[in-house]
Amino acid sequence: MRVVLERSNLLKSLGHVHRVVERRNTIPILSNVLLSVDGTSLEMKATDLDLEVTEAAPASIEQAGATTVPAHLLYDIVRKLPDGAEVMLKADESGQTMSVVSGRSTFRLQCLPKADFPSLTAGQFSHIFRMESASLRALIEKTQFAISTEETRYYLNGIFLHTLETGGTLKLRAVATDGHRLARAEIDAPAGSEGMPGIIIPRKTVGELQKLVDDPDVAVTVELSDTKIRFTIGSVVLTSKLIDGTFPDYQRVIPTGNDKELVIDRQSFSAAVDRVSTVSSERGRAVKLSIADGQVTFTVNNPDSGSATEEIPAGYDADPIEIGFNARYLLDVAAQLSGSEAKFLLADAGSPTLIQDASDDRTLYVLMPMRV
Repeated sequence: MRVVLERSNLLKSLGHVHRVVERRNTIPILSNVLLSVDGTSLEMKATDLDLEVTEAAPASIEQAGATTVPAHLLYDIVRKLPDGAEVMLKADESGQTMSVVSGRSTFRLQCLPKADFPSLTAGQFSHIFRMESASLRALIEKTQFAISTEETRYYLNGIFLHTLETGGTLKLRAVATDGHRLARAEIDAPAGSEGMPGIIIPRKTVGELQKLVDDPDVAVTVELSDTKIRFTIGSVVLTSKLIDGTFPDYQRVIPTGNDKELVIDRQSFSAAVDRVSTVSSERGRAVKLSIADGQVTFTVNNPDSGSATEEIPAGYDADPIEIGFNARYLLDVAAQLSGSEAKFLLADAGSPTLIQDASDDRTLYVLMPMRV
């Protein structure tokens, strides 16, 4: 194998694939990236057995071939090479080492055989559809923060993606929850997604996807089966196993009878919560909202460090209510809202609260209250 390519092209592609590789691996081959030279490009592939990313970079091919080298080491070497440099990758005849040559720099890396590199066999995909990367990015960003990190409830460790008919229109909906908060976002369902199975996309896959859908002009092809999903974004192909579990009936926790409506300036609300929570304890993080005619009073009491209060005006004309929330959760939700005003629909101090973006009816959030 012998190939020459520009550092910028190599670095960009390696940047996409090397992130999948875990820093610590009990299986040595999983620390490596598979480099395959054929035709007019260098194809790179990395996997952790649950997630696989491949990308092709344009290159000048002198000799076809394939080998595997340590992914993070190769990335660090290329990252430190000067801008505009040309990089030559050439494997020796024995296949045991590969040289990285650029200008006056030469590195020799240990190789493992291509035959040992695992492939995430995708099988047959039952549904294929295309969507704008901006739409996929919106679904991810509006819900990702609510994904659970609790390993025992593994079926909550991802985003639940499914289609359903609402108001006579088929929607593609994303939902995430950790039991304390719930985030839901939806778009009009793309053609071809009709009848797709409800799937749970793992947290790590969601994180990688978010980094790949940064170009709003690129369309994303989505292929899925009951156990796998594949995203093709430009020259990058990401294949992932799905979480094998049943997502809970989230509709049951979305309140429908909350009749107390609070409308508040989003930025003022977020800043006030951030300020008063400065004195909260790391463990508690509780902030009390005292809501009465025309204003909200935020209160935090911490026996160890002191207390804080702040008042801001708001639109509210129902019965007064006092309710507590985790300050971090309030700030997370506020960060997702894009309009100037946030709308809270409340019932009582012990019931879940519905939060909506006053300017966007395609997203909603549910927060469980805290005792304060």
